[in-house]
Amino acid sequence: MPSFVSPNLKPRKQPTQARAQSTVDAIFEATIQVLVTDGPRRLTTSRVAERAGVSVGTLYQYFPHKQALFYALNERYLASLAERIELACAAQHGADIARMVEALVMTYWRAKTERSDATRALYRSIAELDTESLIAAFAHRVDMATAAMLESASDARFTDVPTVVLTLLNTIFGTVRSVFERDLPSDKARAVCEHLVMMCVAYLQVVD
Repeated sequence: MPSFVSPNLKPRKQPTQARAQSTVDAIFEATIQVLVTDGPRRLTTSRVAERAGVSVGTLYQYFPHKQALFYALNERYLASLAERIELACAAQHGADIARMVEALVMTYWRAKTERSDATRALYRSIAELDTESLIAAFAHRVDMATAAMLESASDARFTDVPTVVLTLLNTIFGTVRSVFERDLPSDKARAVCEHLVMMCVAYLQVVD
């Protein structure tokens, strides 16, 4: 899905060899670590380079400033998340809606909670960025994957699949983000997750 990206946010170059990719991976991981410990306002490219074990000049070969680094980090994260959702949806083709919902919710939940500190850091890092194009690309992928899955359900038929998908995903994504923003303890967070599955299944059972 084509989208416009401001030129000042684009990487200066893309890694083409394994060694270069390892360097960029180290820079991304270091960025997350510095975001977690220092927050986005105190993060500097010098701190990231030091944590990654590379020179500032090496970092600048790829990212001209920290906003470009934040943008690339979130772009990679959302692409990976979209792929996980696509795979989970594809694996549930032909299943009943209860299994579909559980797979969709749990895939998203695990992706967000397996490194909860990193998730919170990424949420904070986009506060001052224009991420419209990233969100649009992510939404397009997950909307298409979810629609294809629901259209194959063994126990339900939907007359307005796009609206059902939009409602379902907004409910899931919004609820999970709220859990992070409220910083709920793990037992309450798990309870919310279980109720989210029940709520989404109940919705799909009554909507036509």
